Amino acid sequence: MRAGEGRAAGATVHVALIADATGRLVDDAEFSNESLGMNTVTPVISGRTGAAPHPGAARVGIGGPVGSGKTRLLEQLIPRFIERGTNVAVITNDLATKEDAERVRRSGLIDPARVLAVETGACPHTAIREDPTLNIQAADDLDATYPNLDLILIESGGDNLASTFSLDLVDYWIFVIDVAGGDDIPRKRGLGVIQCDLLVINKTDLAPYVGADLERMVREANDVRGGRRVLLTNCAKGDGVDEVVAAVANQVLFDR
Repeated sequence: MRAGEGRAAGATVHVALIADATGRLVDDAEFSNESLGMNTVTPVISGRTGAAPHPGAARVGIGGPVGSGKTRLLEQLIPRFIERGTNVAVITNDLATKEDAERVRRSGLIDPARVLAVETGACPHTAIREDPTLNIQAADDLDATYPNLDLILIESGGDNLASTFSLDLVDYWIFVIDVAGGDDIPRKRGLGVIQCDLLVINKTDLAPYVGADLERMVREANDVRGGRRVLLTNCAKGDGVDEVVAAVANQVLFDR
């Protein structure tokens, strides 16, 4: 089974038109709770002939607390995936703005049209776990717009240690914590830390300045994760990010 086949049937449709409750058309490059008063959807059909259908993009979530470095990790991942030939697009989530999407669009790292924004209008975990409809529709739209897309990176808004991704939305998810948040985070056993496919401990360069015991942090992370992968990064400089790319390539993309 390829990555993504386990997603809900709703992941096979493309938002053709979005209108709010008054009938006003809304730009389908942006998704928010207010804009989804009515949806008309059409199936995604491959236009290619004489070739097997493209399997569709793998969907990888990036979650974690506010300020842990999710967007900075995203900005480090994008050029590395592009360099390896991965056809990539991005979805960001923010509470009531498009701040992170606009940041990524301005970065020059990726075609701005490949970056969609979701305004959750509530706690970020609600749009990636309890009701991921907004993000599923955004991902479906990217899949339909770019038929040979390999990877969609879905960044959650900043949340708490209990934040997790629905597997109706993603095939694999990364949880980012940082040493400045406290070296006791892993042993507190938040669901994000325990259940994610890949735990990233970011801002390792700050450990001596905030009194964090990085060795203990890594040890306790490994203890609570039951063998699941833990990687260290300094996303400000890009240290350790190649290992994150390799993990996604090996476990999700299968070097497609």
